[in-house]
Amino acid sequence: MFNIQQQPPIYNPEAVQPMRDELTYCGFEELTTPEKVDEVLSTKNDETVLVMINSVCGCAAGSARPGVTQAVQHEVIPDRITTIFAGQDRDAAAHFRQTYLSQYPPSSPSIAIIKNGEVLFMMPRHHIEGRYPDEIAGDLIQAFDTYTKKKGPSISEEKYKKLVHAIECGSKIPLNEA
Repeated sequence: MFNIQQQPPIYNPEAVQPMRDELTYCGFEELTTPEKVDEVLSTKNDETVLVMINSVCGCAAGSARPGVTQAVQHEVIPDRITTIFAGQDRDAAAHFRQTYLSQYPPSSPSIAIIKNGEVLFMMPRHHIEGRYPDEIAGDLIQAFDTYTKKKGPSISEEKYKKLVHAIECGSKIPLNEA
């Protein structure tokens, strides 16, 4: 799972798996290495890529995940929807921030829309904290309507109705023992 060259995850991977599953269930592709980040984001193919920097933070991520999953059920969505888990995929997150978000302070959770390696839209943590998922989804849907054109939703309505969001206080998630 992890090689010696990678920074180990901060939190127990089993404890945060439901937070990862919530996004992959809705069609998000995990970018777990710097190489995967570049493979997806460095191409100049005019496709829009949503990148959700996932987090264990209960207050902000607990609204961000439901907000972003709701948004990708819209009639137009980015060409690709991806996620990097801060504190888990540490090398990928650091590379993404340094290479693609250098003009923004590190922020997790956060959500960006990128096209041809350039940021079109950025929702940092301070635009997520204290907000309801519907409000976050509304802002993302506005950005989708402005910047994207792929036909949505990411999954069927029937499948989306079965989604159970991971609701857990990040401070209670055990640190990684590895």
